[in-house]
Amino acid sequence: MRKTDNPPLWRSSLGLITLVLLCLPALATPAADGTLIDAMDEVSFSAPKEKGQVELVPGKVGNALKFSFDKDCQSVMMIGRAAGKPEWDNAAGFSFWVKGDGSDHLGGLEFIWNGDYATRYAYAFPIRSTEWKKIVVPWRDLIPELSKTTLSVAPKNGNAPSRLGPFTFGKWWYWRDYAAHSYTIDEIRLEPTIAQDDKEYRPAGAPLARVLAKLKAGQPITVVTMGDSLTDTAHWTNRETNWPLQLKAQIKQKYGSELTIVNPAMGGTELRQNLVVLRRWADKTPEPDLVTVFFGGNDWNSGMRGDNFLAAQQDAVDRIRHATGGHADVLILTTCPPLENSSLMNELAAACRQAAKNKNAGICDISSAFQAIPQNDRARLYATDKIHLGLPGQELVAQSVLSAISNTGSRQ
Repeated sequence: MRKTDNPPLWRSSLGLITLVLLCLPALATPAADGTLIDAMDEVSFSAPKEKGQVELVPGKVGNALKFSFDKDCQSVMMIGRAAGKPEWDNAAGFSFWVKGDGSDHLGGLEFIWNGDYATRYAYAFPIRSTEWKKIVVPWRDLIPELSKTTLSVAPKNGNAPSRLGPFTFGKWWYWRDYAAHSYTIDEIRLEPTIAQDDKEYRPAGAPLARVLAKLKAGQPITVVTMGDSLTDTAHWTNRETNWPLQLKAQIKQKYGSELTIVNPAMGGTELRQNLVVLRRWADKTPEPDLVTVFFGGNDWNSGMRGDNFLAAQQDAVDRIRHATGGHADVLILTTCPPLENSSLMNELAAACRQAAKNKNAGICDISSAFQAIPQNDRARLYATDKIHLGLPGQELVAQSVLSAISNTGSRQ
């Protein structure tokens, strides 16, 4: 009998495997991997003439780019080629791999939107690990840096991601930390989906109840004092004494509790610029008892007004609560009025009050406390420039903060 013409089983299997392999290049990239924006396999970023270098090094996959910044690298930027495209509007955000230099200095990422340098966004990422770490960035985590920017980056109800300019690594003027540092970046990709923590971490009761309970028990507390030059100890009016130090003494006297102050305030900056670098303190102090938010003067001078300041304050509360896992109570201090034309920034103070109400955060009404002082006595609250605080003004801020904590719940 004639043998069958069917090929051996091993030959059929080999043919099937070959067919599958030939088809693989035509398959779509798995959604989990996302669309590749920049493989970083070649030098696709331009370096400045000085204080910064870009070099090709071995990467996590193929090659990668190492960005090195010299000391005093303020506004030193490494500008890439990859800018927004229509498919960015279909993504939830982007990701990249980073290998740091082992330091506590953060890396900085910037975007200019639609070619408008007044509409810019920033993101800070850690470079402490010397192993490859994946950083995943939802669009909403790109924070506006200037008051003109009223919208977040969002495909549907914000500034479209497709109009973002090139990826740019570096730190703008307000970062203040310009030490020499370096990090290596690889595989920048779009992320089709990103799991995000949407929990509000809103206190169920009085907004400062937890910190007040610890004080009443005589327990130590840690307070982070976010702010501008009214809080920054580097400012000439705050070097010998300042309102956080006054608060420490007043808390010790009233409750017997020890107060640890973490003061990340930066003179000359706006609220949202401090949100960009929030992890500078949050990574080291992940569970403070209280975070105070005291801004307004620089925001106003940069064009910030009521509705936008309301949104910025509410965003600050949300980001602080998420950064601390809901552990920290949040206290908003209303914008401090200047000595002359004290009603100038009343709309910012009103925005602070509304934000605290909307988010069930604590409120300390500095604006009302200062304006309640008779006009003839008010000058003593201020330094010679009539804007910053003298010792009596620092004491009044501290007293107002302590009163806001002690009376928490009275307005509920």
